Amino acid sequence: MLHLGAMTKHDMPAQSGCRIGDNAPQPIRSLREWLDHLEAHDRLKVLKPGVGLRFELAAIAKRLDGRSATLFPKPGGHPIPVVSGLISDRGWMAEAMGVEPADLLARFEEAALNPLPWQEVKSAPAQEVVHREIDLAKLLPLPTHNEHDSGPYITAGIMITRNPRTGQQNVSIHRCQLSGPNRLGVLLLPRHAHMFFEMAEQQGAPLEAAIVVGIDPLTLLASQAIAPMDVDELTIAGALHGRPLPVVKCLTSELRVPAEAEIVIEGRFLPQVREPEGPFGEFPQYYGERGDRHVMEVDVVTHRKDAIFHTVGGGGLEHLLLGAIPREATLLAHLKRNFPNVLDVHLSPGGIMRYHLYVQIKKRQEGEAKNIMMGAFAGSFDVKHVTVVDDDVDIYNPTEVEWAVATRFQADRDLLIVPESQGSKLDPSTRNGVGAKMGIDATKPLSADEMVFKRIRVPGEENVDVERLLSEQGGARWRDAVKD
Repeated sequence: MLHLGAMTKHDMPAQSGCRIGDNAPQPIRSLREWLDHLEAHDRLKVLKPGVGLRFELAAIAKRLDGRSATLFPKPGGHPIPVVSGLISDRGWMAEAMGVEPADLLARFEEAALNPLPWQEVKSAPAQEVVHREIDLAKLLPLPTHNEHDSGPYITAGIMITRNPRTGQQNVSIHRCQLSGPNRLGVLLLPRHAHMFFEMAEQQGAPLEAAIVVGIDPLTLLASQAIAPMDVDELTIAGALHGRPLPVVKCLTSELRVPAEAEIVIEGRFLPQVREPEGPFGEFPQYYGERGDRHVMEVDVVTHRKDAIFHTVGGGGLEHLLLGAIPREATLLAHLKRNFPNVLDVHLSPGGIMRYHLYVQIKKRQEGEAKNIMMGAFAGSFDVKHVTVVDDDVDIYNPTEVEWAVATRFQADRDLLIVPESQGSKLDPSTRNGVGAKMGIDATKPLSADEMVFKRIRVPGEENVDVERLLSEQGGARWRDAVKD
């Protein structure tokens, strides 16, 4: 059995006031609790000690992607184990929330709309061991994932920064390249953390930051919420947990970090400093290019006595789902506000869970599918292609969606193209993020004769008990069967 260390008071299941019901499964509240859950359901593979940190670890994790999480003891001889593939299935994430898969998006959106302020504690497992002499390559087991990655990266750390004007925190995930013993090259995309850095840099001041590695799956997911400025995503994590998230003050700044974290890297983004970072294997299954990026200088590393390091493979299911579920929840709520007949949305794996959106509707009038497409494009600039289908099409089954396109779509009347629009800069087919968007109306015409689009069905198919009707001999030869 995998030994995860002593359970602290914060690991203990609380008497929850969670709104998902007193008798329902309770949300997962620590990484160690989640590892126990995965192990109990035969979804955690423990490798032999000593797997190499350069490529070998990532290769094994990728082979098991979507089937099981992997734990690597003493990777490259390092005393801190590495874990990967923690949330590489939608069903697992629903289990972590304590809800049915069909309720996953609704539960996330409820938490985003009803955050719980965190609760500060004086001491925490995350600060049991303190390092002030920093050599990150020696302190942490940093893997190199893909063939042309520029070196070892921290890929699963949540980055916590603070608005220099208001003091409110932001939580996000960024790729962090090992650039020196105490330096990380960080790709800050133009979102809240980047805005905070610009505010600090304009004043000639550094921006305090903390990278938290090894947290529960719900806090990891909350970090990807599409929330307004000055909404601390740790409060969304608390809502997902059904109780305030325990946090502790950093040793070198005013930042608060999850008390149950495995590892915390404290430091500062340096003003007027940029250094080369990349390439790095990103979610579109291509490399993010090399460029001059922001630099974080590390002052202190703290961790549990028996810490675990979490890594995410670029473009793997864990990477994709982390971004997909919050986006789906936000897009569903956004579309429902204007189109109450929108039933569900899904960012498909084939569209790398960012670019292709399937929308299921209860059609009311002609033309509304195109309005829904435009609403989806406005809801997320990453969305590149939108396919709208009727309520009899399973949007989680790509074959069903493709069937709807094949039999209900005509390009001369059902296609919408928006040229020269903002998209993802990581899409290599764009011109620095500028490209075209496409919408496909794969819904039935309301005026069509009912039998034209009537799906075939065999009466009683769903009630047939095939096992009961099989020959008792099971492996009987067909020639013997027809003789009787």
